[in-house]
Amino acid sequence: MLRAIDEVDAAAWNGLAGTAQPFLRHEFLAALEQTGCVAPKLGWAPRHLLIDDAQGRLVGAMPLYLKGHSRGEFVFDFAWANAYHEHGLRYYPKLVAAVPFTPVTGARLLTAADCDAAAVRGALLAAAREHVRAEGLSSWHVLFPLDAELASLERAQLIARRDCQFHWHNRGYGSFEAFLATFTAEKRKKAKRERRRVAEAGITFDTRHGGEIDGALWARLYEFYADTFHRHGHEPYLNLAFFRRIAAALPASLMLKIARLGGEPIAVAIFFVGTDALYGRYWGAGGNYHSLHFEACYYQGIDYCIERGLARFEPGTQGEHKVPRGFVPARTASAHLIEDPRFAAAIRDFAAREACSIDAYMAAVDEHVPYHRHTEELRL
Repeated sequence: MLRAIDEVDAAAWNGLAGTAQPFLRHEFLAALEQTGCVAPKLGWAPRHLLIDDAQGRLVGAMPLYLKGHSRGEFVFDFAWANAYHEHGLRYYPKLVAAVPFTPVTGARLLTAADCDAAAVRGALLAAAREHVRAEGLSSWHVLFPLDAELASLERAQLIARRDCQFHWHNRGYGSFEAFLATFTAEKRKKAKRERRRVAEAGITFDTRHGGEIDGALWARLYEFYADTFHRHGHEPYLNLAFFRRIAAALPASLMLKIARLGGEPIAVAIFFVGTDALYGRYWGAGGNYHSLHFEACYYQGIDYCIERGLARFEPGTQGEHKVPRGFVPARTASAHLIEDPRFAAAIRDFAAREACSIDAYMAAVDEHVPYHRHTEELRL
């Protein structure tokens, strides 16, 4: 196991990670560690797992961390930790396979294209389990894995847990107006009114990618991002050095929508760009402006997807307010190895009941999407 992502060759790691999304790239994980956003003193101790073949070639990997808390994961197990504490047991540290601060589904059991993928995944699973037992850890958690990986994890007796996000899907729209044409009249009118309020306030938008932002502008925009956390009583997960580093390392993968009034920045929405999807991550504003959050974080992102032909827009976790703006329920998952058999049985039962609730919730929300009925029939 590695104590830093820089201990593995970047090209070799990226050969497994692929290009579908930036979050698994060596550059992204290295930026988190090199700028101190991820560090043992912050409760994120890297334990990246590698599998080499007989020739010493990297054929498998897992982004892995020893966690001293449950913050920054977006799969909430605080109640589990409290239950352990109430029974005089230690829940932390725990082992987590994830991308820090990133609730985006993606590969967690990375394998080379020309290897026996099933065998390599099995080796990764066995190594992670052995580490949990050797270190006397309470648990191992795999957050936001791919569906195929989830099936492997369930076969290995990890407990599957379900959740829901809201995603937008591009149905080949030629313009934002063509997208709105699929709404019912009432919902279309509301969306247009929200966009009109922003435009009538004199607010314009500037689209910038990572390599197009200088140091002074980064400093100003970071203030907006940090203020969002401070207003909720938290310190920002990411520092300014991270954004500057990722902008230099993956300039085309970072996209910002900068809201301006009289030419001056007043807000920013921060996105990451994959090969077929846009990922909304952060937002901040220097004041209160009617409907600006919806415009910057959702409508501007949809505009970008239509313009670039991206198939999907994932704006982040939670938020039923996304549904009237064209986002629909999307199932996400995690998998959990709980070492204590008593807690494992209780959590397995809880996860099964929770999954039924998630299914019912998604079905209920689906009744309130803004699309015409015939559009929904095509979607289904």
